[in-house]
Amino acid sequence: MTNKAPWITYRPELQILDCTIRDGGLINNHKFTDEVVRAVYDACLAAGVDAMEIGYKNSPRQFPKSEFGPWKHCDEEDMRRIVGDHDAQATGLKLAAMADAGGKSDWKTQIIPAADSVLDVIRVACYVSQIPEAVEMIHHAHELGYETTCNIMAISAVQDAEIDQALAEVAKTPAGTIVVVDSYGALYREQIDDLVKRYTAAADGKKHVGIHAHNNLQLAFANTIEAIILGANRADATLLGLGRGAGNCPMEILIGFLKNPKFKQRPILDVIQKHILPLKEQLDWGPSIPYNLTGRFNLHPRSAMAFRAGETPDDYIEFYDQTISDV
Repeated sequence: MTNKAPWITYRPELQILDCTIRDGGLINNHKFTDEVVRAVYDACLAAGVDAMEIGYKNSPRQFPKSEFGPWKHCDEEDMRRIVGDHDAQATGLKLAAMADAGGKSDWKTQIIPAADSVLDVIRVACYVSQIPEAVEMIHHAHELGYETTCNIMAISAVQDAEIDQALAEVAKTPAGTIVVVDSYGALYREQIDDLVKRYTAAADGKKHVGIHAHNNLQLAFANTIEAIILGANRADATLLGLGRGAGNCPMEILIGFLKNPKFKQRPILDVIQKHILPLKEQLDWGPSIPYNLTGRFNLHPRSAMAFRAGETPDDYIEFYDQTISDV
């Protein structure tokens, strides 16, 4: 791989995954309308995006259907209502769902054989303490015929020795991709460099390395392209950065940066203008000082989310003082 622009971002093996509905659903309990989900799906098809994560495969026992929208569970009938008999080989777009370890997913019964599903990929998400269950989940989904990934969350809060131990276990599984996940949006370039190199060494040429960046420090795009420069071949993004708290790497910026002519920016801008931008009137996401502070102190954004939902969302001094007292 050459380090000379512009070819650094033109690698046929570099693939982009849209996780707008899955990650964005964390701020509205996955209650997107069918119209919005269909529009995102159509935009991914038209833009040449490689994969779309349509939601979670999480337990309706823990997340009742009376309180959460269909994209928390991704039942087959709900997905087919949007995508019909989706065929990844015909469309060039793989469909993915995320299943959480830690008892959040009834994965032994909830995930059906890939031959009977429109899904192509199961993305297993776990904390480092949940690696044993995640390994089981990966094997289970693989045996059912799915491509699999392992997304180890909150990696900025994990010690190096624990990271290496976790990667050693994941490396033994059939997961095709291991993803660097900056859940707290707390990582800087130097840390991204170290993590991508660690993951690449663990992958040993047998797996891809991915990047999933959050935008608390407004570095999600910068960290994503840094990971790509270092050889990560799987990158996550969302439309207008839609996602919990500070949001994610914006798809419209990433796809405009990449040099592969198969990616088209116009369909992405179109769906943002017609369907995502109006959500700004109902939902709060994107960089703000409370989210910046949780990123700076390597904290889960839940405190900032609660503050932003309160009566004084822009009282930055109050939140600063509150955060400093808790650090």
